[in-house]
Order: sequence, then C-alpha cells, then structure tokens
Amino acid sequence: MRIGVMIGPERGDAARKAARMLEDVAWAEDAGLDTAWIPQIPTDFDALVAVALMGARTSRIELGTAVVPIQAQHPIALARQAMSAQAAAGGRLALGVGPSHHWIVRDMLGLPYERPAALTRDYLEVLDAALKGSGSADVENASFTVHNPLGLTPVAPLPVLVAALGPVMLALAGERAAGTVLWMADERAIGEHVAPRITKAAAEAGRPAPRIVAGIPVCLCLPSEVDAARERANRILGEAEISPNYQRLLDHGDARDVGDLCAAGDEEAIAARFRRFADAGVTDLSVRLLPIGEGRDQLVASKLRTREMLARIAADLR
Repeated sequence: MRIGVMIGPERGDAARKAARMLEDVAWAEDAGLDTAWIPQIPTDFDALVAVALMGARTSRIELGTAVVPIQAQHPIALARQAMSAQAAAGGRLALGVGPSHHWIVRDMLGLPYERPAALTRDYLEVLDAALKGSGSADVENASFTVHNPLGLTPVAPLPVLVAALGPVMLALAGERAAGTVLWMADERAIGEHVAPRITKAAAEAGRPAPRIVAGIPVCLCLPSEVDAARERANRILGEAEISPNYQRLLDHGDARDVGDLCAAGDEEAIAARFRRFADAGVTDLSVRLLPIGEGRDQLVASKLRTREMLARIAADLR
C-alpha cells in the first residue's frame, strides 16, 4: 500500500497558502511519501493549478486531485487543464474526478444534479477521447456532441480515477477508469463493498486491477486524547456527513461518522489501522493530517509530530 498525504484543505490566508502548500509538498517528497492528494474544495484553491505549482517544485512524488467535480467544466476544458498541469508536473498527475454532491452542484453552483452516474459515463467518454492524444476528440452521446481539435497530448500516461461510492459508480470506475478515490469509507466498507465491485468490473472489462485510494484523518496523540481527536474530526470535517452519498457508504461499514474513520492514538495503533486498510484492498492511503491542541503553537507541533510519524510508517510499509 502506498502512503500519501492531503495538501491544501486547511483554512488560511490565500496570500500565504500557495507558499505553505509548496512547503508541505516539498516535505512530503523529501520524507519519501508516494503521493500528495489535493482536494478540490468549493471554497478553496483550484486543485489542478495547485498540481502545476507543486509539480514545478518537486521531481518524484505523484500528484493527484481528489476530486474535480465534473459538472463545473466541460470535459474538453478539463482535459486541456489536466494535460497542462501534467506537463508542468513532468507526467506525475493522477486525475481524480467525480459527480460531486447535490449540496455542491445544485445548491452552490445552481446546476442540475440529475442522473450523476449517466453523466459521469458520458463525461468519461469525452475525457478519454481528449486524453488519447489523437489530435481530435469526436464523441456524440446523450450528454455531449463534441468535435474538437486538440494540439495537446499527455506527456505520459495520465490515469483517471473516479470518485465512486455506490454499486453503479463502482462498476463504472472499474470499467472505464484506473480506480477510485474514496472518502468516508472504513475498512469493512472497502473490503466488503468497494473492492469486490470495482475489481470485478475491471476484470470483466479486461482492465488492470484498479487503484483504491482511501482518504482518512490521522492524528498522533496519547491514548487519553483519542476521543478529543475524534471530536475534532467531527467538528471540522463532519459537513460531509450531510450527503446521502456518504451516508449510504457509511451504511456499508462500521463507522458512523468521520470521527470513527479517524486513525488516532499512538504510532503502533495508527500503523495497525493502516494495515487493516491494506488488508481490505486499499492500494493508496491518503492521509488528512488532523492536529489537536489549544492555540496555533500546539496545533503546529501536533501536525509536525503526526507527519514525522507518517513518514516512519510509510517507510515500514514500503
């Protein structure tokens, strides 16, 4: 199992955020982590712009988006942006996309949120055609009529991962993509629901075994502080639980909220939790560092302790 870290989701001054993200990804590469995952949050930086910036600062680490909502831009525009960011990153982009949630697409963007799986299938057809580098994308389906010349080509294979939570989307991700990017999925949900469905669909389509990227919060702390860490996870990350998509995914596992999903405790407990995710079929773990403490100094110290522990565990699991 490859170990990566999420970069970019923390609140902060936009004028200083770019520099902080570059410092964080430089640390991740120097620490030997395999991947850095950049969430596309409605109120925050553009994930692919961040990839381009990080790609210019690093040389080895894979940079993934987790994930870009497909409704926010035409698939040709996304293909052009992705190939540009991939070139800036020297071919190290993993493009995570997905149909997002009603509270983002409908309530924030004012766009229809109907038949998201069907839209995703049609969107991927156009995106795949654009990423083939054949010089033109020519696709006509229920959602798009596209005849678009393209001078850009990927500088290296560009894997597309699809956020897939339910059976239909998991089958689609297995058939049409390199894997899936998850949030709010615990070990049982992955082992009994996600991995069997996406792996079966990929095999039936004659595709390689899919990547399964699982995002989880992680906090290195004393055993007596575990409850506080889980409470903080629920407080700052719990808005995702309002989504019916996430609720249905939680129903497949033992976790009831993001606090239950959080790997918190000493290094041994966290390493054991990581191994359970690997046993469930996770190929890539995306860690959302979760510091705890009172005031900025304690939070920064907690973050630094947690990420140093993460580097040690990643080396042991490699």
